[in-house]
Amino acid sequence: MADPSDLLIDRTLVLLRHAKAVPPESMPDPERPLTDRGRADAAAAGRHLVAQGIEADLVLCSPSKRTRETWKQVAEAGVGAGDVWYDKRIYNAGTDELLDVVHEAPAEARTVVMVGHAPGIPWLADELALDGTSPERIELTQKYPTTGLTILRLTCKWADLAANEADLVQYVVPRG
Repeated sequence: MADPSDLLIDRTLVLLRHAKAVPPESMPDPERPLTDRGRADAAAAGRHLVAQGIEADLVLCSPSKRTRETWKQVAEAGVGAGDVWYDKRIYNAGTDELLDVVHEAPAEARTVVMVGHAPGIPWLADELALDGTSPERIELTQKYPTTGLTILRLTCKWADLAANEADLVQYVVPRG
């Protein structure tokens, strides 16, 4: 019998840029909390994911205060998670580092949500998405504000995910 992790199954990767945080001048960057608008927008992102039927098997989250608070609001809006990993490699990461983190997701995970920062999250969304001409794809390459959310579908294993391996399902910027 084949190992289930070897099966080509549909997987979903959600890339979420953290919600709006207080200005960087007010405190050290990793400690910046969400603003009221940020909390409302993160809750809107959670409601959007619930409406799309998204439940996370695994959440990969930067350990910064604003990303933790973003995930908390998303979860409180109804998005369940089998497990949450806070990974310092996501903070200030580029596409290669973010992809390394995704590669470590368990093979049995069907849906992974990554909560991180710009420019890494927008760059990774652009690098992974196959469709280069849709209005959503063009928009995500031009503007990926706080609470920007990309939903990608793929059939490869997490460990094999590479550039141009995912279908862009949706790019939205939920607002509360």
